[in-house]
Amino acid sequence: MPDSNVVLYPGELLLPADRSSLTEWACVACDQFTSQPRYWEDVRRFVGNHPSTLDLILPECYLNEAPQRIERIHRAMRDDLEKGVLVPAVSNGFILVERNTSSGARVGLVALLDLECYDPAKGSKSLVRASEETIAERVPPRMTVRRGAALETSHVLMLMDDPMHSVIEPLFQKHDELDCLYDFPLMMGGGHLTGYAVTDPADITSIYDALHRLRARLSPEDPLLFAVGDGNHSLAAAKACWEEIKRGLTPEETVVHPARFAMVELENIHDDALRMEPIHRVLFGCDGDDLLDEIAAFAAAKGATLAAGPQAQEIAVVYEGKEVTLSIEGSPYKLAVGTLQAFLDGWLSAHPQARLDYIHGEDTVRTLVA
Repeated sequence: MPDSNVVLYPGELLLPADRSSLTEWACVACDQFTSQPRYWEDVRRFVGNHPSTLDLILPECYLNEAPQRIERIHRAMRDDLEKGVLVPAVSNGFILVERNTSSGARVGLVALLDLECYDPAKGSKSLVRASEETIAERVPPRMTVRRGAALETSHVLMLMDDPMHSVIEPLFQKHDELDCLYDFPLMMGGGHLTGYAVTDPADITSIYDALHRLRARLSPEDPLLFAVGDGNHSLAAAKACWEEIKRGLTPEETVVHPARFAMVELENIHDDALRMEPIHRVLFGCDGDDLLDEIAAFAAAKGATLAAGPQAQEIAVVYEGKEVTLSIEGSPYKLAVGTLQAFLDGWLSAHPQARLDYIHGEDTVRTLVA
């Protein structure tokens, strides 16, 4: 029976039967490198004929090819199950993950999230919430993938505020006692990944006890237990699909239906290796000089001025070999990103020919706008 105080559950987790080619098997999330199709072409060459999650996802740089790609994705999922490519690795358990990247080693817990406790709507007071607004056109293709999917290959990262390191870290301290499921380098310089099975009832109980303690210290009026650190659109699609399915279920079926749950990786925001990096906005199909004028007009309409000052917000704009920093004094939005996003939301509605993408990495942004 789902526990509304915790929202996280063990589940049946599958892995490749042949674990000799896991580097080819594991690829990055579908929402990465959305404006860099060459990256995905390189991944395809690297994977070759090996089984790979590349065949189970829809990279968003290929959204214009969604119908035919989604049909192939569904077929690949069925084939992987029918041909024994994927087999159960953990039953009624979690996977403890150690991920080594350039920022260090961090740990996570792969589990199932109860979508009844998640609401992506702005202003939500649910236990699990989104960390960014969704881009409308990115959700329907993911829903189409999910509706016909025999498998879930999640990239959703959930963040919790656990300053005492009480949920995941005690498990990692005893990881040598756990069954190691995989230990391999990730492709394309992605780092290294190690996973351990967590199936002992005592370990599962300790996880629940720690989560209950976190839940108990939350405000009853605003009980935020988990926030989506990455994968907002995928989880929003999972929620939307669940709401569709739920309408046709009995109350008894609603409690146990598999679509009620989404696979996620839980991480602690206090993990020293968890690096928070900015997400840059890249606009396609616009004129840089005109855009600067329109930002100035937007600021003026909001009672703000383009002027430097101790409380000024700064927005860097790079285009056509130029770099301009706008200083905005008196914005009604608390953060510069809020001011920028408010402008972009209105501007995009008035300029349907333009396209907005969210990009990690300053070097990538500079390459795209050069």
